[in-house]
Amino acid sequence: MSKQLLLGDEAIAQAALDAGLSGVYAYPGTPSTEITEYIQSAPATMQKNIHSRWASNEKTAMEAALGMSFVGKRALVCMKHVGMNVAADCFVNSAVTGIKGGLIVLAADDPGMHSSQNEQDSRFYGDFALIPMYEPANQQEAYDMVYNGFEFSEQTGEPVLMRIVTRLAHSRSGVERKPQKPQNQPAFSEDPRQFILLPGNARKRYKALLEQQDTFVKASEESPYNTYTDGPDRKLGIIACGIGYNYLMESYPEGCEHPVLKIGQYPLPKKQLLQLVESCDEILVLEDGQPFVEKQLKGYLGIGVKVKGRLDGTLSQDGELTPDNVARAVGKENRPAFAMPDLVTMRPPALCDGCGHRDVYTVLTQVLKEEYPSHKVFSDIGCYTLGANAPFNAINSCVDMGASVTMAKGAADGGLHPAIAVIGDSTFTHSGMTGLLDCTNENSNVTIVISDNETTAMTGGQDSAGTGKIESICIGLGVDPAHIRVVVPLKKNHGEMAQIIRDEINYKGVSVIIPRRECIQTLKRKKKHE
Repeated sequence: MSKQLLLGDEAIAQAALDAGLSGVYAYPGTPSTEITEYIQSAPATMQKNIHSRWASNEKTAMEAALGMSFVGKRALVCMKHVGMNVAADCFVNSAVTGIKGGLIVLAADDPGMHSSQNEQDSRFYGDFALIPMYEPANQQEAYDMVYNGFEFSEQTGEPVLMRIVTRLAHSRSGVERKPQKPQNQPAFSEDPRQFILLPGNARKRYKALLEQQDTFVKASEESPYNTYTDGPDRKLGIIACGIGYNYLMESYPEGCEHPVLKIGQYPLPKKQLLQLVESCDEILVLEDGQPFVEKQLKGYLGIGVKVKGRLDGTLSQDGELTPDNVARAVGKENRPAFAMPDLVTMRPPALCDGCGHRDVYTVLTQVLKEEYPSHKVFSDIGCYTLGANAPFNAINSCVDMGASVTMAKGAADGGLHPAIAVIGDSTFTHSGMTGLLDCTNENSNVTIVISDNETTAMTGGQDSAGTGKIESICIGLGVDPAHIRVVVPLKKNHGEMAQIIRDEINYKGVSVIIPRRECIQTLKRKKKHE
């Protein structure tokens, strides 16, 4: 087959297409977004009627993917690491139900927080759910793991979690493709109660999952992605997980003098771990993310062994794993070829010139600072989060998707007035709607600004699930139509916007203001296309 130069995300997407994918389900989130976009643009997607539309959030994506597996088809569900929190209910229970058609859950972690609120490590989710996991070291491995992973999922009867990191997702390498497989034919479980998690049945299913754990460990011990390479200097043994193996090899282009255990499949391969520990005086663990393997080692092996890594300070507990800090950890002198001048500083991102969010914040901050000194503004995840920076300095919180609405409600419950929420249209349909329902159920004294740019702008302009429906959704959730105010955020309308903000703050109840203007970037692309 042909060899292609692919991003890690693209390699995953192409592998899924080649492996007989019937549907991808996802909500956009860096660094996972390009997987779904690649599938959406692939000719095979339309030719083979492969599902590829964006879901409203990660929970609905996970549930829909499990539904496709239910009918025997192969499904891929993609999200960034914080999306795993949204999908966790279905994800953890899918390990108990098991699957019919192959199901791969792709979690793209973001060590270093390039575009995220935290550095959480999705391997803990896979361990918590007691299912097999993959962690590729390079793009070819990412391709192979997905291509073979669907069959492995069907063999074990369990979903497989695949964890990647930002640097793998967004770097390119040559990838050798494999023959294309047809989609599965519809098929159903021989057990008609497999997916019914009533307690009596769930207890049986959970026991069956526990009984498979030794099988999963054996699969890891026999996996081609877990390899043990001996070395003459056994004072140190090295465990290199995923992309950490690549970084290690950059320090040892001629081969490492220490024994190395490369890990790409979990649960941990006990046989190889014991071989390494029994051969070496101490162990260094290289893993991008949190000390997942490092924490497990002593208890997992049941023997005393000196383990170095993030916990003892050999590697920093935060930030990315890099070739430089790996080199220092193994005692290699490592100096950058070019030192960064002191005058170079980080340039924070800013709202685009002409962005409608700018007009929203300009008017909102003017009215609030001049007339409502006790105000607080709760915001959310999206382009408009940049309202926290100068010149606006307009928001007081940004915690997780949808939290703006519910935090404003809680603050109002505690006596704050005015309590303002600023949320985008895509984030609103992702996880703001349920918070609005809580508000209307109690007639909370909140003012909610849904800044609608008619797209999922922060991740590149994907379709927004609520386009053309925001007012109807708000009415359906119980907002008084008289207090759903729509305005076009332009400088010429600043006076109108200011008066609407005043009116709705002074209304004692739930009000929704919808400043609506298309994202300047999607508008530019549309005009260029035309």
